[in-house]
Amino acid sequence: MCFSAEASFGAAAVLTVIGVATIKKTNDKSQLWFASIPLVFGVQQLAEGVLWLTLPDPDHIVLQRVATYVFIFFAQIIWPFIVPFGVLMLDKKSDRKRIQKFLAGVGILVSSTLAYFLLTYNMEAKILGHHIAYHNDYPETIYKYGAILYAAATILSLFFSNVKSMWLLGVFIATSYAITLFFYENHVLSVWCFFSSLISVYIYIIMRREGKTLTK
Repeated sequence: MCFSAEASFGAAAVLTVIGVATIKKTNDKSQLWFASIPLVFGVQQLAEGVLWLTLPDPDHIVLQRVATYVFIFFAQIIWPFIVPFGVLMLDKKSDRKRIQKFLAGVGILVSSTLAYFLLTYNMEAKILGHHIAYHNDYPETIYKYGAILYAAATILSLFFSNVKSMWLLGVFIATSYAITLFFYENHVLSVWCFFSSLISVYIYIIMRREGKTLTK
């Protein structure tokens, strides 16, 4: 997270509680993918809290590296897949299934590609001011085209859901990304993941309201 270890651990605790509560609102296994998003965000924020504590101390280099890759694993590999697939599994109507399947396929492509780059290229985290910045030596083209496909999988899929008010979640996440890009250009990954994790609390509202009707 972009402020401190305390803020990251606090966010992790809140998201874990909300994540468990959201999962309890499900009544079908197909809903678990989408409902688990706040809980997974909680784990990601926990990893960044560990980074705040270990980055200043070179004696904890192993734990620091593990926490770095855990955070990036969720940011670059889990999210492009779990969001569109979770939306796909929620919807029982068929009128938008083809588009949703396509976006889920895009998510799998993005996740697979970024997994390859994460295993092949160097990744490191640094504290710069009041933020954690993630640096890698990925090819420049991955930023140009990867960002578009990543957004299509994680944001566009929300606008093609038949679930009531799901589009609003897409608006929230897209807006947070635009704000983060404008104000925190050099710390987009960390700051956007934090704001997105807070926005994902809206998932609980969706599941509480729609949990009993999503499978009908």
